[in-house]
Amino acid sequence: MEEPPKTTLEPPPKIPLGPRLQQLIHLFEVGLGTQLLKWGVLALATITLFVGYNWRAYKNLAAPEAMDAAQLARNLAEGKGYTTLFVRPLSIYLLTNHDAAGFALNVSQADPGRLKRLHPDLANPPLYPLLLAGLMKVLPFQYDIPGNGVVSNAKAGKYFWNKDGQFWWYPPDFLIALFNQLLFLAMVVLTYFLAQRLFDVWVAWVSAILLLGTELLWRFSVSGLSTMLLLLLFVGVAWCLSLAEQSVRESKWGASAPAFLAAGAGLLTGLGGLTRYAFGWIILPVVLFLVLFTGRRRAVNALAALAVFAAVLTPWTVRNYHLCGLPFGTATFTVLEKTEPFPEMRLQRSLKPNWSLLQRYPVLPVAWYKLIINLRETVSTDLPKLGGSWVSAFFLVGLMLAFKNPTINRLRYFTLFCLPVLATAQALGTTAWSEASPVINSENLLVLLTPLVLVFGVSLFFVLLDQIELPMIQLRYGIIGLFGAMLCLPMILVFLPPRSSARTYPPYNPPLIQIVCNWMKPTELMMSDVPWAVAWYGRRQCVWLTLNAQDDFFAINDYLKPVNALYLTPETMDGKFLSHFYRPGEHSWGSFVLDVQLRKELPPDFPLRKSLPVFLPEQFFISDWARWDVKQAGHEP
Repeated sequence: MEEPPKTTLEPPPKIPLGPRLQQLIHLFEVGLGTQLLKWGVLALATITLFVGYNWRAYKNLAAPEAMDAAQLARNLAEGKGYTTLFVRPLSIYLLTNHDAAGFALNVSQADPGRLKRLHPDLANPPLYPLLLAGLMKVLPFQYDIPGNGVVSNAKAGKYFWNKDGQFWWYPPDFLIALFNQLLFLAMVVLTYFLAQRLFDVWVAWVSAILLLGTELLWRFSVSGLSTMLLLLLFVGVAWCLSLAEQSVRESKWGASAPAFLAAGAGLLTGLGGLTRYAFGWIILPVVLFLVLFTGRRRAVNALAALAVFAAVLTPWTVRNYHLCGLPFGTATFTVLEKTEPFPEMRLQRSLKPNWSLLQRYPVLPVAWYKLIINLRETVSTDLPKLGGSWVSAFFLVGLMLAFKNPTINRLRYFTLFCLPVLATAQALGTTAWSEASPVINSENLLVLLTPLVLVFGVSLFFVLLDQIELPMIQLRYGIIGLFGAMLCLPMILVFLPPRSSARTYPPYNPPLIQIVCNWMKPTELMMSDVPWAVAWYGRRQCVWLTLNAQDDFFAINDYLKPVNALYLTPETMDGKFLSHFYRPGEHSWGSFVLDVQLRKELPPDFPLRKSLPVFLPEQFFISDWARWDVKQAGHEP
């Protein structure tokens, strides 16, 4: 019997080195390696840009709204609910009068101003602080500054102080800035895909690069404001509307798709309203777009957007109404601020607002005058800088150009619909915050149009470029590079010396704020001209400086809760003599400061008697007893 033939496993034939090398080269030239190399270089360039900007131009929080949101988020993260350490006198007024009218439930008459317990916030919508609270739960936020305010002795202090022993930066502020920069990057990516869908890959790439090179947006990203979140939501709204219009025109994704996409636009608009109340006005252009461009079921689509928008906002407005009788809390009176009856921030600092002034200055004429005056400023200064650079000129000229794709034209109409709505909301919502920081503030709404304005501006640039006959393709790349360099010139100049300081003094000195706040007990009440900074850096309950040093101060101190300390910064100490010291009268805080500075004496009936002269003349701290004295620290009077 014959044995079956033996089978042997032969090794695979060796591929010569030459073909293998050719396959590897092919992989990197046209295969997967090309994509990995391209995205790797892009990621490296983006990381370098982020690191470089933060190294050269990062600043600690300077906007009061940013510090206010940060301290709200910390209270949420610590399980204290939506409560605030920054107490506005107007908030005390609303809570006290609402409780006195019998509308609030389970309110102790011994604490009508809610100062002896956690004070509910009535000024800010909740979404942005809620996101920051989640960030604070995940990341290791170190709020206490090591050292004595001059030189750091703790090992961790190297993260707070520079090599000369001077306070440099506050890590919690930086972590908040990094979070907003991630939102910035997400907005750029979303804008890239939107531009690629509407136009082509060239417009998408140039738009994304120019967005990353817009220095204005970088300043917003490190400001701690909610602007980056609003930009992301606004681009999301544009995505929903463009898809809804296309689904109707091309009969895609089924008959119910437009209604779902319209509901998505309403949802994102509602979330924007819960981030910043003024963003809610975007629902008007959204509904108008749906009515004009979503076919026969336009009414259903518009109602879907409105219903979801209302459903998102209603629970929060009900909460505010239950607490103070107003759906938007203290923000309800924004239209009256910085007007003839209530100049500067006097209304927010009023414990008993003088509503009788509205008989002499009716609300409608006052609002109309405010609108016209601020619109003049908007048209002359903000509109030419729409989009963060002069690319707005391309956008405005491009309005006369019709594209073959109807979605492009109709989304451009949406941008135009948003322009007067946001300009009006910005004009009516302008307060003294805009004077303190004319561009980087929460009241700048036109900046939300930057992504769409830039995309449409870049598209016109390429339309014009295609009309030019160039002798060589390299010239085309050169023109595109020159165009981008000119638009990114403010960003380029950031990387040239000198390097800007991360400090925001005056008026904010976080180490000194923590020193004076550490002299206070957590349950004690302070009063300050920068209560948002005291609440964020010092973690102490602080009332905004009242309108005068007599009636309003004693109304809080004698009847609501004792004020244990007064802390003034260059915000008051370096105030204007006529408007801040002389004209407000003899009971103004300006007169109080002059008495202390020049006469070296305190008003005889003022309850706080112990001051620390070493802080003068830039800072002023006075309390009910010498808390800084080590000998008395163990036996409080």
